[in-house]
Amino acid sequence: MTKLAFATIKELKEKLENKEISHEELLDFFLKRFEDFDEKIDSALEIFDKKSILEHYSAEGSLCGIPGIFKDNICQEERIVSCASKILENFRSTYDATTTRRMKSAGALILGRANCDEFAMGSSTETSAYKKTKNPWDYSRVPGGSSGGSAAAVAAGLVPWSLGSDTGASVRQPAAFCGIVGIKPTYGLVSRYGLIAYASSLDQVGVLSRTVYDNALVFSTIAGHDMQDSSSLFVNKKDYTANLTGKLKEDLRIGVIEDALTAQGMDNEIASSVQNAVGVLEKLGAKVKKVSMPILDYSAAAYFVISRAEAASNLARFDGVRYGFRAKDSHTLHEMYLNTRHDGFGQEVKTRIMVGNYVLSAGHAGQFYKNAKKVQRLIRSEFKNVFNDVDLLIMPTHPMAAFKIGAFDQDKLQMDLQDYFTCPMNLAGIPAISIPCGFTKEKLPIGFQIIGPHLSEELIFQTAHAYEQETPWHTMHPAGF
Repeated sequence: MTKLAFATIKELKEKLENKEISHEELLDFFLKRFEDFDEKIDSALEIFDKKSILEHYSAEGSLCGIPGIFKDNICQEERIVSCASKILENFRSTYDATTTRRMKSAGALILGRANCDEFAMGSSTETSAYKKTKNPWDYSRVPGGSSGGSAAAVAAGLVPWSLGSDTGASVRQPAAFCGIVGIKPTYGLVSRYGLIAYASSLDQVGVLSRTVYDNALVFSTIAGHDMQDSSSLFVNKKDYTANLTGKLKEDLRIGVIEDALTAQGMDNEIASSVQNAVGVLEKLGAKVKKVSMPILDYSAAAYFVISRAEAASNLARFDGVRYGFRAKDSHTLHEMYLNTRHDGFGQEVKTRIMVGNYVLSAGHAGQFYKNAKKVQRLIRSEFKNVFNDVDLLIMPTHPMAAFKIGAFDQDKLQMDLQDYFTCPMNLAGIPAISIPCGFTKEKLPIGFQIIGPHLSEELIFQTAHAYEQETPWHTMHPAGF
């Protein structure tokens, strides 16, 4: 039975179809995995009881009987959705997010709520109001963020898949830190209905899994047009596993972003692993060329301003009046607003709200917010121009491997710069996947990104799968689980 822990979704589906195991036995197995091992890494905020999980079970669908976990900012009807914040500590959602409804309809079993940075604001899962998730490869290190709980649970074999959200890095960076696969889709391809907003123009729900095939399988379930999301693209549902043949597209052209590999602070082991990954793709038949995108140097600053401006606007709704936590012992309405937001939000969230309000304020909006939006348009234009010459781009997911818990407590700028290689794609609204490509000497995972133009997910999955089949990284798992 222990082999089930790191079995792929594909393998688990075969066992269920061949009646080697029942869906209830599989559920029992993974619930026991959380009971036995999650205290090592603190990936979950809540694991639901078996009876309530089965109440939502659909006995048919592409993910029938396959357990997984959701990041705690995706609404599940009648379940708490706290965004790892005290301001929503006991708030129960009154409806299912579109992604939740689609996963339930596909027969998936949702085991619980994964820990994350508070309101998805962070790169290490250290800003959660409840617990700090640890990296399964080294308990003294972070799993990345903000979807750190989702990534750690998959990496430790507690579930075969999870959903997270990616605003600037929050699926891809933890996937890289934990040695698994994570995709950030084209903006609008996956519905945001029921995803509690951080920065609405950047947020996207993404999938974390141990293999590319599994990722594409889950992605096929959640992607597609949704009338309940005004930003949703008019794209029909499709099977993203169809082209996973192990072969690259004929005459595939790949651009390697040189600026990223030579960036200041770039770890040599990571740069070397990414270059080795490029070599594997060349051997598979890809035509590789070096490209330069100097505009990316401005992306972190633009992302910093835009995301905080949108956060300040989105989080204004948490005021103690409509829902969630309300501070007691307040004598006036003003005191209640003030005390609720002071006591309910953590320091990172309060800081981002204050920065957001500042960059939107009279006299500063033109200097900061409007200029950031101009840079965003330049970044989109630059990507569009580059994709005239290549089909896909490659760059690292992260400049350094998973860092120690508390390493950047006194250096918030370095923490913010963890999004340096990932936020350009959110600004441009284009898809990117992070997949494992090696380990450091300290045996910490390394990931790299495959990036494509709008709605190129099929090609990205095909390319990532072909690379994965030629390398051993997806077969390696942390010890102790």
